[in-house]
Amino acid sequence: MRNLILSLTLLSIAGTANVAFAKRSRDVPVARETGAAKDCIRLTDIRETRVRSDSVIDFRTSARQWYRNTLPYRCPSLGFEERFSYSTSLNQLCSVDTITVLYASGGLSRGASCGLGKFQPVEIAKR
Repeated sequence: MRNLILSLTLLSIAGTANVAFAKRSRDVPVARETGAAKDCIRLTDIRETRVRSDSVIDFRTSARQWYRNTLPYRCPSLGFEERFSYSTSLNQLCSVDTITVLYASGGLSRGASCGLGKFQPVEIAKR
């Protein structure tokens, strides 16, 4: 636990850094688009993230709206590790931002950095 706190502290030093410990399912659930894609979502609105694969992350906002972000390129180990960090100087997470996969190996270490796609509002199919 001490290493986790130290790692999170180190990630927070440069600007606004956040770590998302996502809930993940084995399969990417079907999602129906419910509106136009957005370039950004506000950080204060993000309540939950779910890593679905190496290229799909679902974000749930405070309005109980889901946004699916399909990365333009596969992000190695994202789907396996189920966690990532991001750093931004704005109060938004945007399609021009990058995420960094975090490996849990005696603490948190940084893996691949990958660009985000647009945030598509979706309704996720029930299983």
